[in-house]
Amino acid sequence: MIIRKAVIPIAGLGTRHFPASHAVKKEMFPVVGQDGIARALFHYHLLELDAAGIEEICIIVQPGEDATVKHYLSGPDAGYLKRLEKYPALLREAEQMRKFAERVTFAVQHQQEGYGHAVYQTKNFASGEMVLLGLGDHLFRGSPVSPYRELADMAKVSGGKSVSAVNRISAGELKGYGTIAGKRRAENQRLIDISLIIEKPAVAVAQEKLHVDDLPPETWLGWFGMHLLAPSIYDILGEMIRDNTRDNGEFQLTRAQEIQRQRHGYLALEMTGAQRFDFGVPDDFVASVQAFRQTA
Repeated sequence: MIIRKAVIPIAGLGTRHFPASHAVKKEMFPVVGQDGIARALFHYHLLELDAAGIEEICIIVQPGEDATVKHYLSGPDAGYLKRLEKYPALLREAEQMRKFAERVTFAVQHQQEGYGHAVYQTKNFASGEMVLLGLGDHLFRGSPVSPYRELADMAKVSGGKSVSAVNRISAGELKGYGTIAGKRRAENQRLIDISLIIEKPAVAVAQEKLHVDDLPPETWLGWFGMHLLAPSIYDILGEMIRDNTRDNGEFQLTRAQEIQRQRHGYLALEMTGAQRFDFGVPDDFVASVQAFRQTA
């Protein structure tokens, strides 16, 4: 199975970045790449997804924000392009941005009802296919293969099941991530058949219920920030919205993933060579801007 489609959500309010996020969306903040070019944060997802062979990308936005993203991707006018002729790398960047614009569509989240609710808005875009999903305020890097590509390739062995990327987390990190229990596959020790998913578990709960083979003491596997989702996730999210099934007032994707696991099975891929950069809060943003620029 070849994965053709990906979803990037940027519809959040960016509250923790206020007041800067009142002027510019968090996912539009500038981030300098290893090549020295300053791009909007979300732009790097497009580059990684392109490297992973993804053909179509859907960006989840708030009402009216599609115009902002379209304006960004359309690039500068003719006069500005003329000025860029002095900087060939930047001129090539503008040309590539226009090509990305032809491959990007939008889904609108009209109310802030949670991550699961945002993902549900892309049901028509998915149109019955498996899709890659990446957190809009995180960036990912792998060497030599894009982590998006690595996860997409799991469709060849997953038997149609969803696969989430996971990495090792400590007790202090449990409060921030969906966390799993499961058993590693003999033919691929990084691939795990999940037996339980819990969103942001307490340490005592994780110690009791969330075990995976061959992990050091007080170490767990939590969401890395990207998922390969089977189409049934949309049916489950639809049921949750219909039945008003919420956690902390919102429709949570992790609950839908646990239901999907119970009904259809669910896999995880432990990411060992990939890096994640979290831009979600100001302190992490500052650290990630520097690390993303410097890390090979």
